[in-house]
Amino acid sequence: MRIDAVDFFYYAMPEILDVGDGSQDLLLVRVQAGEWVGWGECEASPLVSIASLVAPMSHSACKPVRDSVLGQRLDGPEDILRIGTLVREQSLDQLQADHTYSGIDMAMWDLLGQQRGEPVWRLLGFTEAHPKLPYASVLFGETPAETEAKARAIRADGYRAAKFGWMHYGRGTVAEDAAHVEAARAGLGPDGMVMIDAGTVWGDDLAAARERLPALIAAGVTWLEEPFVGGAIDAYAALARESGPVKIAGGEGAHTFWMAKHLIDHGGIGYVQIDAGRIGGITQAKRVADHARERGCTYVNHTFTSHLALSASLQPFAGHAEDLICEYPLEPRDLAVRLTRNHLRPDADGLLRIPDGPGLGMQLDLDAVAPYLVDVEIRVKGKTLYRTPQR
Repeated sequence: MRIDAVDFFYYAMPEILDVGDGSQDLLLVRVQAGEWVGWGECEASPLVSIASLVAPMSHSACKPVRDSVLGQRLDGPEDILRIGTLVREQSLDQLQADHTYSGIDMAMWDLLGQQRGEPVWRLLGFTEAHPKLPYASVLFGETPAETEAKARAIRADGYRAAKFGWMHYGRGTVAEDAAHVEAARAGLGPDGMVMIDAGTVWGDDLAAARERLPALIAAGVTWLEEPFVGGAIDAYAALARESGPVKIAGGEGAHTFWMAKHLIDHGGIGYVQIDAGRIGGITQAKRVADHARERGCTYVNHTFTSHLALSASLQPFAGHAEDLICEYPLEPRDLAVRLTRNHLRPDADGLLRIPDGPGLGMQLDLDAVAPYLVDVEIRVKGKTLYRTPQR
C-alpha cells in the first residue's frame, strides 16, 4: 500500500472553558492508502498541529510533517517505524512535530489493522490483551464537599479507583489541599485507590510539594501525579526519596521517548503516564512501556478525550498483565462522547476490555460530531496550504 492522503479535522465545543479539560476540542486524523482508511487523534492544540502539518519548509530539518508521510509505503509495522524516523529527521526543529505525528502514527496502526483484520495490540507483538482496572479520572470539586460527593458517586458507579486533579489543588493553603484529599478518601471508601494530580502546579518547588506529603500519606494515596514540570528531573527524584508509600507519577507531558526515559531512569517515578497522542503515537508509547517494564516502573496510559484516543492509549501495554490500572475519562464533553458509535465500558467485574476488532476497534460517527467541525483555511503567498477537508 501507499499513503495517498493525510487529512486533519478540527472539532471544538461551542464554548471553550478555562479548565483542565482536554475533551473540549480534538484534532482527528484520517490516513488513506488505497481502499483502506485509518483514524487517529492528536492531543495538542489543533490549529498549531494543522500548521505544523503544512507549514512551508524553513530549512532541511524543519519541513512540514506531511512531506515525510505522503506517498510512503505502508505494508507492515516496520514501515510505521521508518516513517516515524523520517518525520523526526526532517522535522527535527519543528517542536510541534511529535504531537502532530502522534495522530498520524495511530491512524497508520489502525489502517494496518483494518487491512490485516487484526487488532493493533496483536500487530505490536502481544498474544493476549489483558483487561485493565480503570480509574475514574475527574477534576477536583470547587469545595471539599463537592470532591467528596464526586468520590461517592464514582464508588456507587462501581469504580474501585479514582484520580482527582487540577482545579484549586496546590494553589491555596496546605490545609485546603489536605481537606480535598481527605474528602476524596472519605467518598471513595477505605479500600479504594485514590490518586492525586497536581498538574505541574509547583514548577520545581520541592518545598511546596513536600508540605503536602503528610496529608497524602495519611489518606493512603497511591500516587501524586505531576507535582513538577516534566523537565524538573532533580525535583522529581528528591520528592520520590521522601514520599514514602506515596509513589510519584509523571510523563504525560513527554513528547519523546527520551523525555519519558529520563523520568523513569533518573526521576524516581513509580508510575509513568504516557499519552499516545503526544509522544509520537502508539509506536513510541510502546517503547516506553517496554522500557518501564525493564526498570520496574508501572506503565499507565494517559488520556482525557475520546474513546478513539482511549483505545489507542491502551494498545502499547495491552499485553503487560502486571500494568493493571488505566486512566478512564469519566466526564468528557459531548464532542468526545459522540465521536465514536461504540464506547469502552467497564464490565461486570469493573474491568476494561481492550477491543479485539480490527485496528483500534472503534467506529466513528462523523455525522454526530458534524456540528462541532471548525472551518479552517491557511493561506501563504496567495496559495491555500490547508482547508478543512471533505468528510
